[in-house]
Amino acid sequence: MDAEIVPNIIDLSLFHPPKARQGEVHLVVTRNLEEIYDISTAIRAFHKIRAQHVSARLTIAGSGPCRGDLERLCRELGLLPPSVTFTGRLDNAQIAELYRCADLLLNPSRVDNMPISLLEAMASGVPIVTTNVGGIPYLVEHDKTALLVAPQNPEAMAEAALRVLADPDLAKGLRGAGLLVAQQYAWERVRSQWMGVYSRSLNGRRLEARMPQEP
Repeated sequence: MDAEIVPNIIDLSLFHPPKARQGEVHLVVTRNLEEIYDISTAIRAFHKIRAQHVSARLTIAGSGPCRGDLERLCRELGLLPPSVTFTGRLDNAQIAELYRCADLLLNPSRVDNMPISLLEAMASGVPIVTTNVGGIPYLVEHDKTALLVAPQNPEAMAEAALRVLADPDLAKGLRGAGLLVAQQYAWERVRSQWMGVYSRSLNGRRLEARMPQEP
């Protein structure tokens, strides 16, 4: 059986840039709190970022079995509220609002395919620092729509994040390029691909049902 790649969809009416950004440095992580997403690397990177941006804060939006361990790590590193906030699971409207008050998305996952969180961030005009695992390098391009780093490397993630925070032109370029990419994943652009897959699947089932069965 042949395989087809059909992209995820982003709702551009919900995920869009804010009219103005706040002055404080606000980083976000929007993944489930599971081992494969390696949120601890983002927390350790944030600890290093705080050495240069003492008022920076990190919001971790998501739920999962690793929350207790991650909260303990924050306490061990001295990252106490409000410097780090765990929101739990947020609905789409709440996630969209979170992006609109964010300066940078950290995505530290060890395994991934086409994470919708990266599409949401790009559509919201949020620069991205992400690991270069799985399908991510096919979704974003290093130094153009995101900064890509090796997985399980908080030093590299912190260095890339500090580079974005220190370079307004780089951040602006990432935001602009990301917005253009996000438009490619709007429903109007991918509707025909989704409908084509469903149509071919249904036609294949009808053809199979009409084929004579072997005795």
